[in-house]
Amino acid sequence: MNILGIDIGGTGIKGAPVNVETGELTDERFRIPTPHPALPNAVADVVEEIAKHFHHTGPTGVTFPGIIKKGVVYSAANVDKSWVNTDAGALFHNHLGGPVTVLNDADAAGIAEMQFGAGRGRNGIVILLTFGTGIGSAIFNDGKLLPNSEFGHLQIREKDAEKRVSEKAREEKNLDWDEWSDRVSEYLSELEKLFSPDLFIIGGGLSKKADKFLPLLTAKTEVLVEAAQMRNEAGIIGAACLAARPPGMDLPAI
Repeated sequence: MNILGIDIGGTGIKGAPVNVETGELTDERFRIPTPHPALPNAVADVVEEIAKHFHHTGPTGVTFPGIIKKGVVYSAANVDKSWVNTDAGALFHNHLGGPVTVLNDADAAGIAEMQFGAGRGRNGIVILLTFGTGIGSAIFNDGKLLPNSEFGHLQIREKDAEKRVSEKAREEKNLDWDEWSDRVSEYLSELEKLFSPDLFIIGGGLSKKADKFLPLLTAKTEVLVEAAQMRNEAGIIGAACLAARPPGMDLPAI
């Protein structure tokens, strides 16, 4: 079964149809820059344009970088604040016509990794972290998702962690890989104290550069750390997979 997955990010909105049985994209990913300001209707117009690009009219999964409950946005740390209290599910349905499932972007990436990637077959506590404009997070216990975690806002040295260790922070502060990995290792250690995870999965765009930082991290933490295997397609794949599930299955057991 092919389902359209669309991943909304701070710099780009990308989508593709997904074979939800294999986790593979069935067409080349299509990306459009995120409008600025990223107002709800402007973003929804882009989502509609991506759906039209693929001539898609069926079920669609859409990620959003914030807390999502029953399709409603409850936080918008890295997008326009006008999203807060917006019924994103209804908004996207009005633009697309078909059924729409909306979920947190990191949760979607986590679903993809647990079903097809680095977390496949893993029991215990698995934490996925995506490093980009901010830090997204997803946590699973024996394959079951606890939605809407916001570990990027964990306080490290009196600042939100994402202000110190996101990819944006690394670029703005011109940190080399050693300097950045020290900060990330400190962050992982704090999460380790709180959750005693069995595995960290590092996702987002940085997963393409895992060879530059992963050895530095694994030398400084007692918990196994692996790079995400689905990379920047994880959000698209996870959104499509959740959209393919029967209504009511909001907390997937992978």
